[in-house]
Amino acid sequence: MARIVVIGGHGNIALQLARILSERGDEVTSVFRNPEHSDDVAATGAQPVATDIEQLDTHALADLLTGHDAVVFSAGAGGGNPARTYAVDRDAGSG
Repeated sequence: MARIVVIGGHGNIALQLARILSERGDEVTSVFRNPEHSDDVAATGAQPVATDIEQLDTHALADLLTGHDAVVFSAGAGGGNPARTYAVDRDAGSG
């Protein structure tokens, strides 16, 4: 069993991945921005964590990731705002 955190945990691929990992016995934590998505994420077997990684400083992000064996970065900015796209898609949201 591995402990895996999925950043961007409400995306289509992330939801499928969380279900696959949970079903094989891994402990999955899925991180996503909108708290209204908690039930969708929990239905995959993952532990939902609603937080905005764009707002986390380096220490808070490190705390979020501590204790996991692997990190899957599946978040995307969705386009529209070039600065936000760079921050999320290129820089992985680190502050």
